[in-house]
Amino acid sequence: MPRKLRIEGDGAIYHVINRGNYRADVFATSGARQAFLKTLDEACQKTGWILHAWCLMTNHYHLALSTPQPNLVSGMQWLQATFSARFNRLRKERGHLFQGRYKALNIEPGKHLGAVCHYIHLNPIRAKMMTMDDLTAWDGCSLRWLMRQRERAPWFDPSPALAHPMELPDTPAGRDLYKNYLTLLSTNPSAQKELRFEKLSRGWAIGSKEFKQKILAEIPEWQIAGVEGADEGRKLLWERKLAELKAKFSKTERQERAKSADWKVAVATEMKRTTTASNRWLTEQLGMGSLHTLSRLTGECRKGTRAATHYKALTAKSKT
Repeated sequence: MPRKLRIEGDGAIYHVINRGNYRADVFATSGARQAFLKTLDEACQKTGWILHAWCLMTNHYHLALSTPQPNLVSGMQWLQATFSARFNRLRKERGHLFQGRYKALNIEPGKHLGAVCHYIHLNPIRAKMMTMDDLTAWDGCSLRWLMRQRERAPWFDPSPALAHPMELPDTPAGRDLYKNYLTLLSTNPSAQKELRFEKLSRGWAIGSKEFKQKILAEIPEWQIAGVEGADEGRKLLWERKLAELKAKFSKTERQERAKSADWKVAVATEMKRTTTASNRWLTEQLGMGSLHTLSRLTGECRKGTRAATHYKALTAKSKT
C-alpha cells in the first residue's frame, strides 16, 4: 500500500480518516466515543487545532480540522498513540488499534471545506445507520454540537459548514436551515455528485487544480514518488514547470506550431532534464508527434546540434 502524502503548513486544513485495525469496531459504544473525544480535546489544547466537523463511525473516524501551526503529524501521533494506549489498557488488550497510518487530505478553504463538512455529517445517514432527527441528537457526530451551541468545545468552529452554500448565520434559524439542507442533500444523489462526495475521502488533496499546484510548489518531485495520489501530484508539478518554461518565450515564438519547432525542442529537453515527465506526456502537451521524434530531437538538443540557441537562452534565463 502506498504511503500517504503529508503536507504541513501554517493554516493548513485537512480531512483526516483512519479505521480500526482489521476494521475493528473501535467506536461501537458511547463510552469509547466519549473517551476519544476527551483525547481529541486534549490534542486540540496541545496543538491549537480547530475542528470544523467530526464523525465517529463504528469502525473509523473522520475529522475536518485546521492547523494554525504546521503540527498535524506530531498532533496525530499523540492523539492516536494516547487513545490507543487508553483503549487497550481499559480492555486489557495489546496490539495496534488503528490500521496503520491515517489518511490526511489537504482541503481548499471555502466551498471545498464546506463540502467535506457536509460529507462528514451525512456519513451515518448514507450508511443507513439513523435518521436526521437521530443524527442531531447522537453523540458520535459534530452535527449535534452544530445544532446545540452550548455543548460545543472551544475548539469547534462550524462556520465553514454553515457558510456553504447559503452563508447561514450561527443562529437557531440558521442552524435549522442547515439541518433542512442536509436532509435534502442526503436524498439527492445528483447534488452529492456535484459536491464530489465520491472523491472526498480519496487521493491527497480536495480542491481546485490551482490549489493543488500551490501546495505542491515547495515540494521536490522525488518526494511525491511512491505516495497515494502520486500520479496526479507529479502531473501537476509537470504542468507548473512546463508553464514556467513556455513563458520564457514570447507569444510570437510560441506561435510556431511545427512539431520540431526549436522552442518546443528546448522546452522538452529542459523538462526531461529537470523532471520525470514521460515522453508520452510531453508529446501530448507540446504537440511534438511520436515518442521517437521527441527522443531524437531532445537528444540532438543535448548534443548542441538542434535548437542550441533557444536552449541556451532558456536555461540561462531559468537560472536567474
